[in-house]
Amino acid sequence: MPVKPEILKVTPTARSRLFQIEEMELRFSNGVERTYERLSNRGRGAVMVIALTAMNEVLLIREYAAGLEDYLLTLPKGLIDPGEDALQAADRELKEEAGYGAHQIKPLRVLTTAPNYMGHQLTVVIARELYPCKLEGDEPEPMELVRWPLDRLDELVWQEDFSEARAIAALLLTRDLINKGEL
Repeated sequence: MPVKPEILKVTPTARSRLFQIEEMELRFSNGVERTYERLSNRGRGAVMVIALTAMNEVLLIREYAAGLEDYLLTLPKGLIDPGEDALQAADRELKEEAGYGAHQIKPLRVLTTAPNYMGHQLTVVIARELYPCKLEGDEPEPMELVRWPLDRLDELVWQEDFSEARAIAALLLTRDLINKGEL
């Protein structure tokens, strides 16, 4: 196992309402020094919810993705608020974005995206025993709710408007566990 590099200095270089960019000066175990840039890990992380109905459907939402300037299908997700753990945040986000709560919520896996450039972590959870419950969220418009049968997952992952890698990975992991009888 390699020895982690020594962090010599961390300097914030840019900041917005949501993001902070940092330079990290590092010294590796062989003496080589490099400067890396990253989006800093600010906050408590985020959650993504795989909400499964009694009919073995997954609840998807259609929301505006500013990075792509288009509407995409995805899973309910959001930041973990102060005072919440991942499971509480998942239940809240599910209520805000999909209009459902869950009597059973359990963690599936922690995922990262572009870990060479950011330390953001996303806790994927499975929500079952759903019941209607709507909370007011911070979304600028109502989200469309789409029910998708899990047995048609192969079709979903090839849809042009379902491209978020984290959602695809989470659903494939879920299907794998269901097929193994572990979920």
